Amino acid sequence: MSWTYASLLALLAVLLALSLSPEADSAAVPSSTGRDKTPKGEELQKKIFMKEEDALNFFRRRNRRGAKSQDEINVEQRLSLAADERKREFHEEKRNEFESYAEEEHDEQNERSRESTEQWREFHYDGMHPPHEYNRQSI
Repeated sequence: MSWTYASLLALLAVLLALSLSPEADSAAVPSSTGRDKTPKGEELQKKIFMKEEDALNFFRRRNRRGAKSQDEINVEQRLSLAADERKREFHEEKRNEFESYAEEEHDEQNERSRESTEQWREFHYDGMHPPHEYNRQSI
C-alpha cells in the first residue's frame, strides 16, 4: 500500500509544479517577453487565435438550412453513387449465386427423376416390348 501513496504523492507534486509554471498558461505561445510586443507578433497572434465567442459559434455558423457549396454537393453525389454501385454489385452477385444454385438444384432433381424413371422401367419391363428409350430414338 505504501507504494501507491508514494506514487500518488509524486503525481500530485508534478501536477502542482506544472500548474504553477508560467508556461502552463499558454502552450502555443511562449511567455511574453519584450520582443513579442511588436505589431507583427500581435497580428500573427490574431491570425492564430480567435475570440472565445467566435470559437463557441464556429461550428454553429452553418445550420441545417444553410446553403451547401457546389463542391459539397458534388462530393455527396459521388459518395451516394458509389454506395449505389456497391449495393448493385452486391445484389447482382447474390442473384448470380442464387441462379447458379437453383440451376444446379434443378439439374440434380432432373437427374434423380430420370434415374428413378429408368429404374421403374427396368423393374417393370416385361420383355414383350422394346424399352421405351429405343422407341424414342427410332422415331
